[in-house]
Amino acid sequence: MTETATIKVERPSKTLRELALEKVRDAIISGHFRPGDRLVERDLCAQLGVSRTVVREVLRHLESEGLVNNPLGKGPMVALLDVSEARQIYEIRGALEGMAARLAAEAAHPAMIANLAEALAGIRACYAQNDMPGVLTETTRFYEALFTGIERRIAWDVVKQMTVRINHLRSMTIKTTARSVEGPAQMEKIVEAIKAGDGQAAEQAAMEHVRRASAIAEAVLAQQARATDNP
Repeated sequence: MTETATIKVERPSKTLRELALEKVRDAIISGHFRPGDRLVERDLCAQLGVSRTVVREVLRHLESEGLVNNPLGKGPMVALLDVSEARQIYEIRGALEGMAARLAAEAAHPAMIANLAEALAGIRACYAQNDMPGVLTETTRFYEALFTGIERRIAWDVVKQMTVRINHLRSMTIKTTARSVEGPAQMEKIVEAIKAGDGQAAEQAAMEHVRRASAIAEAVLAQQARATDNP
């Protein structure tokens, strides 16, 4: 038989575990599963159409990302976001993104600026279509273009390690009143300062954008905490 290659079974691009992980992670970030909700293995097996072994692996992975807690005797649940932890995440973001914006302005590479502008246009388009997952994707693309455009891949790796938690917070802030206008406008200031080669203005714009997002997130988390304390 000379054509055995034509009947070869190709390995799927993603495993069942990876697909299930993406589904549950997206359900948490989108708010389908809310902070404090219990994640019952039996129910997840039925909803996802996978085995309990896969569900347990998914929950363990999400616990390592900080999206799931497993209190003794209570079983896994969606992690309650902590104001202190959120503040620390935004502090790190502010430092790294401010540095990146300043260096980007000093470099002012045309290709990087074009990539930033394209991602920003994508953010606005997704807001216009009320496509919040799309907003998260395009925002991640914006910052990837920023960090990789100045060849700060280690800094980008640090940001990527926090991306799940950042997007969990971002999924709340982007839905607040006027954020669909305010957020892109602040990011446009970053791009314009980079275009102008003004490192100080770019750094200040980036840090102001993060400060505003931090303030919104803290307000949302405080409101959630009050609702939890007074059901």
